[in-house]
Amino acid sequence: MADRQDDGKVVVGFHTDDMSPMWKSATTPYSFPANHPIHPGRLAPGALRGLRACVVDLDSVRRELRPTLALAFPIVVGQVSQMLIGVTDNAFIGRVGTVELAAAAFTHGAFHIFYIIGIGLLMGAGVFAARDHGAGDEAGCAAWLRHGRALALAVGAGTFGLIVLLSTQLHHYGQPPEVVAITRPFLLLIGASFIPALFFQVQRQFAESLGRPWVPMGIMIADIGLNALLNWLFVFGHWGFPAMGLVGSGWATLVARTAAVVALGIWLKVSPTFAPVRAAPWAGWERSRFVELLKLGVPTGGMLLFEGGAFAMTAVMMGWLGTVPLAAHQVALGCVALTFMVPLGLSIATSLRISKARGEGRLDALRPIGFGAFATGVGCMLVFALVFALAGRTVAGWFTPAADVAALAAQLLLVAAIFQLFDGAQVISAGSLRGLHDVRVPTVLTFIAYWVISLPLGYWLAFRTTMGPAGLWTGLAIGLGCAAVLLGRRFHRLTLPGNL
Repeated sequence: MADRQDDGKVVVGFHTDDMSPMWKSATTPYSFPANHPIHPGRLAPGALRGLRACVVDLDSVRRELRPTLALAFPIVVGQVSQMLIGVTDNAFIGRVGTVELAAAAFTHGAFHIFYIIGIGLLMGAGVFAARDHGAGDEAGCAAWLRHGRALALAVGAGTFGLIVLLSTQLHHYGQPPEVVAITRPFLLLIGASFIPALFFQVQRQFAESLGRPWVPMGIMIADIGLNALLNWLFVFGHWGFPAMGLVGSGWATLVARTAAVVALGIWLKVSPTFAPVRAAPWAGWERSRFVELLKLGVPTGGMLLFEGGAFAMTAVMMGWLGTVPLAAHQVALGCVALTFMVPLGLSIATSLRISKARGEGRLDALRPIGFGAFATGVGCMLVFALVFALAGRTVAGWFTPAADVAALAAQLLLVAAIFQLFDGAQVISAGSLRGLHDVRVPTVLTFIAYWVISLPLGYWLAFRTTMGPAGLWTGLAIGLGCAAVLLGRRFHRLTLPGNL
């Protein structure tokens, strides 16, 4: 370390000859007022190590943030498009009848549980393809796509089999008889659409891992229009099609998802962008690749299940408090789910960019990528938090005309103002760790945050104090805060010098 007097300031820097390349970028000079000089002899070795560890060069952060945002934006739009497909289905089914809408709600709830597990199981295809793309291994990229598709087919077919069995036991789930009577055909169609849905996700992640997210985004946007058109045709019976009601919406979803996966597959097949990947030799099916996919995918699926299960359990407990609290919970959760798409897209982009940087051997870029995305995500969620805090009553009023539901939803959105910051931080930290291929410990940390801390605390606050519904959301906020701290700290520690 050296210091010198320069224009009234003492400029402090570190000698970098004996440091790794990762940390040379983090040792640019920093200036302090001359009347508060820092002398090397007064700094303990531990303090020096701590200062070096915490420094992230802002120029590197800005440089790495641009490609992260360029990759994240179409991913965010695609995620919002996925949500809008469900909204479109509900809009058409709701016009058929209340019983049909209840059957759709039960079906989509069951589908969502299977879907988040499937997405987690397949997450490795994109992460590993990004790493091999960074290393210039086109044959490896092609192999991850093929193995990911095979795994998607296996998981999708297995899940459809489970849904077939589930459809024969609907009377055991406490649903009204009139709902049970019409649910099975719709559930089977939505279950069949699980296979193209997972196939699409593998192909989409592969394209994103090679830095080509725009075409998948465009296909998902077009799929919203196709799904709406097919719902209009099949649900109400236009252009000579019979009016099939709820079942028609199921057919619309199946056809739209199949069309999307075919369109994306054709693009991957003919686009010159992927010509080097298509030309790469294939070594055949490799057991080791399936093992690697599952090593990353099973914990990731568990992490998503723990988080999704915590929210589902919160909805159940909210129902114990009454109809109005449950309705307010749904309104507030819909607002939160929409804004969550921003950090979720950043998380996916960050995991792919960190994995690619590892493949390129650019270990010095890992912290700038991760912390740049973290700061951006938290900043975006801060904006949403201010909107919820200052205009929560207005926002809630957009979703329901019931004054009592809107008033309670506005109270929950006040909690969500804090909730949002933690949610964005934890999902981006989890994505950064996934880019490092670190998923087992984060899965345990997620379980502790949600099921050991969040749900018991939320139950106690809601039912043992006067907080009521806000107590359940406070428990979620504290659980998300714990997850954010634990996961963020782990990323910081794993990217310290000597740990990579």
